[in-house]
Amino acid sequence: MCRSIKTLRPPYAEQVTDDDVRAAALQYVRKISGFRAPAPHNAAAFDRAVEEVERATAALLDSLEVRGRSR
Repeated sequence: MCRSIKTLRPPYAEQVTDDDVRAAALQYVRKISGFRAPAPHNAAAFDRAVEEVERATAALLDSLEVRGRSR
């Protein structure tokens, strides 16, 4: 996995912003696609993947329960 993606859940990160989630999603899609910036004919698929990973990441973080902490 890409080393520049940081952990986005407590206790590793207390204040996670939408920008943090977006940056992680973008980095993930870049890593698995092999593209830093896709060619114009792949841009829509790349952007759609980033949005889907962003939504899935936000849903995951919202549903995680960290023991000893309230949500």
